[in-house]
Amino acid sequence: MAARETGVTAPGTATAVRVRADGEVSEEDLAYFREKIRAVLGRPGLPPVSGEIRISRAGAHHVAQPWSAGAEIRVGGRLVVAHAREAGARELADRLQDRLRCRTDRVTHRARRARRAAVPPPWRGGTA
Repeated sequence: MAARETGVTAPGTATAVRVRADGEVSEEDLAYFREKIRAVLGRPGLPPVSGEIRISRAGAHHVAQPWSAGAEIRVGGRLVVAHAREAGARELADRLQDRLRCRTDRVTHRARRARRAAVPPPWRGGTA
């Protein structure tokens, strides 16, 4: 089966993520993936998001975890990468959602921490 491309857009946000499916991926599974990805990347407070998520299912029947996904997403100016492998499509979508949420939270909170100083220096009125 040829690769199919669909998009994920969250209403009211600047989210443009392309979802690519390789192998035998049903429309039901793609809809579930889009719903999970939209829940993570469509949250309020995230900077503009763009990128690509690749979902594939191995054609060999002897593979223990035939479903795999890879995400390369830009959140603001930072790159977020997540990979997952699972035995089923729904489990893969849930695992990818958890990993994307963790990594996007880390990126957004790291940016906030970098701007904040613990104690101002003495020449700016801080304690010596």
